[in-house]
Amino acid sequence: MPLLTPAETDALMLSLKVSTWGIAGSLPLGIAFAWLLARRTFPGKTILDGLIHLPLVLPPVVIGYLLLVTLGRNGAVGALLYDWFGLTLAFTWRGAAVASAVIAFPLMVQAIRLSIEGVDRGLESAARTLGAGPLRTFFTVTLPLVAPGILTGVILGFARCLGEFGATITFVSNIPGQTRTLPLALYTQTQIPNGEVAAGRLCLISITVAMIALLASEFLSRRVNRIIQG
Repeated sequence: MPLLTPAETDALMLSLKVSTWGIAGSLPLGIAFAWLLARRTFPGKTILDGLIHLPLVLPPVVIGYLLLVTLGRNGAVGALLYDWFGLTLAFTWRGAAVASAVIAFPLMVQAIRLSIEGVDRGLESAARTLGAGPLRTFFTVTLPLVAPGILTGVILGFARCLGEFGATITFVSNIPGQTRTLPLALYTQTQIPNGEVAAGRLCLISITVAMIALLASEFLSRRVNRIIQG
């Protein structure tokens, strides 16, 4: 007897796919914004900081609605994406990845920003005095030193993507095999008669995957720290 039913497997694999693409796509932006907030002072920095962290305090449904208005087929950005690239985000797994990435973005940026703020600036200054330019210093000194923070941000963001519900169901709906991730599958089971057992199984799967992600984050972070410290 298989451990997971076909519906559970579909929801699990879709959740992993959405979370992986969501985090992979937003990671470069996360590093860039974290560095900007940690190292630079500029007009409007407080506003930018607030905008990045807004998904933490806004109801996810509001985020999903805003995504639908802007990235939907008739939205300001969505219409351009469709006309130029034939790309549709609303009601697709790609849209679910975008919604998850937006919700998880503040957690990832915050973890990376704290790591960058903890870097010994003297090491970067030493590299600059040896002739390394800003980009080379960043990629050969700063980035390796903040690797544990990046790893922590990635795993925390990944775990948050796995649990995303409100923005996803608003932006891409609840389509079996297309956008029905684990939280949406669990919600579906709670809406049908005698769905308690299936809902319980999905709940257990979600907890297991989230725990594996968090334990992997702790293990990898310690391992990277040991490598950096020699």
